[in-house]
Formats: sequence, C-alpha cells, structure tokens
Amino acid sequence: MKNKVVIGTRGSKLALWQAEWVKSELQRLNPALEVELNKIKTTGDKILDVPLAQVGGKGLFVKEIEEALLSGEADLAVHSMKDVPTEFPQGLHLAVICRREDPRDAFLSQLQGEKFRILNFDQLPKGASVGTSSLRRSCQLLNVRPDLKVMQLRGNLDTRLRKLDEGQFDAIILAAAGVKRLGWAARITEILSTEISLPAIGQGAVGIECRADDKFIHDLISPLNHYETETCVRGERACLRRLEGGCQVPIAAHAKLVEGKIVIDGLVGSVSGDRIIRSRSEGRPEDAKAAGVKLAEDLLSKGADKILAEVYGRCVNQIDPP
Repeated sequence: MKNKVVIGTRGSKLALWQAEWVKSELQRLNPALEVELNKIKTTGDKILDVPLAQVGGKGLFVKEIEEALLSGEADLAVHSMKDVPTEFPQGLHLAVICRREDPRDAFLSQLQGEKFRILNFDQLPKGASVGTSSLRRSCQLLNVRPDLKVMQLRGNLDTRLRKLDEGQFDAIILAAAGVKRLGWAARITEILSTEISLPAIGQGAVGIECRADDKFIHDLISPLNHYETETCVRGERACLRRLEGGCQVPIAAHAKLVEGKIVIDGLVGSVSGDRIIRSRSEGRPEDAKAAGVKLAEDLLSKGADKILAEVYGRCVNQIDPP
C-alpha cells in the first residue's frame, strides 16, 4: 500500500481550505497516510484583469491541474464543482462529490465602523453599484433591478472585501459557501433567495477528480462521497452538459431532494438580464441525470435555444444530447 498521495489544487485561500479539508479527512481515516499539496497556477488565476466571460473557453480553473494528474505530478485533484467542465480528458473522471455547504449567493455591503451601510438587496438605492464576476448573477440581478450598475469584480476574497470597504461598490455578491468556509460569515448581511439569484451548477460542493484506472485512490477517497450532494450535483451538471454551457453564459440550476424526489430548478438568461427563461424538472433520485436533461430540453423548448444561439453563434438544438 502507498503511504503518500499528492493533491493537486489551486493556490487561492479557498482552494487551499478545500484541499486541506480533504487532506485532514483522508488522514483521519488513514492515520499513517502522508498527504502533500501541489499548488498549481491555472489560466483563470493568471488572468485577473479581464472578465471571465471575455477570456472564453471552459476549464479555466482546472486544465493545468488535470495535466498534473495525467503526468503523475498529482494523484487526485480537489475542485470547486462550479469550476469543473462536464467533459473530462481521456483517463480522468470525477470520482467523489463531498457534502455541500450552503449553495446560495450572499449579499455583502460596506462596513462603516461597526455597522453595515446597506442591510439587504431590497435596500440598495437606485443606481447602486454591485460587484460580481458572474454573468449568471448580473443577469438575474438586472432582471429584478435594471437600474443597478453591475460592475466587474475579480480577485481573492480579501481583495474583494477591501474594494467594497474602500467604497468602489455599494455591495458585492459572492458564493455563501466560500465566505463561510474562509471564516467571513459575519460579513454576510443577507443570503439571497433562489428566486432572486438561482445558484451556479455545483455551487457550494467540492469534487475530487482522479485517474480513472487508479483503484488505490478510488478506495481511499470513496468514503468522502456524499450521496445527496452527488445526486443533486450530477442532475445539475446533466442540465449544463445538454445546454453546453460555460462560465461565459448566464445558466443556473439548483437541485434538492424533496420527499423522495429530485427537484431541479433551472434558468437561462440573456447577458443584459432582459430575458430569463425558467423551468423545473422532477424525477427519482436514481434518475438525476435524466431529470437534468429533461430540464435542459424544457428550457430549450421555451426559447433558451435562441438566447444561447446568440451567445454561441450557432443553434444549440443541433447539439447531441448526452
């Protein structure tokens, strides 16, 4: 038996928190195991001065880590599931999805002394500036409040909070999971309802990718899989795969297990937020992927194909379903 494994991870504080959590869980289950982190800079980490939507392409935060897996420089990779494309390089696959933290979006406003300047989304004044790096968020916020000035916000959590408190924004929207995991939960003034901001596919969940033929690693990490999270996230990702979406398109989906069924809400919106198409799909948990595809088909039939065709420059209906 091997007594050392290497985890490939991004170097951001949140990525390292996630990798360290996986490391501690593996060592809790296998006290003799030595676990090393291999910090890898990805394309998405290198390009900070351009909106992600303009960078284009998929896998901006995973490609270099996957190359490390294939070359043997890492034995497993720990990812934020919302960064993981639906297609994998030959020889790699998604083996485990860990228990999900809160998948929703969080509203944070300026801290002035010991008080928050704006307590929630409804209190934003007309024309307020809101920072986010996500087209999915900006699309939904502008749909509810076309008067808002949505501005590009990149960088790590510390940088984003500093820009907020310096007055560059009236508020910023972040994934609640990352804010909580890094110990900044006290800065959240409101968790946005999914009616205002439906989460990104896989948001709040951590995935573990590895080589498909590595039985030792599979056996090692399998106890970290969380059935409910895996079922919901695989349903969401099946919808994304059918829509062939990347981070440059306003697509959202959120699944829950309710009374023995999987229920998935989804939407596709225009970049400007003037059009949003919503739908819901239900099914048996074991048919999560089929429920996700059905959700995507329903969105396409309601006109999402036209929105996506504008973005992709071709008709999505020509894509073969998975």
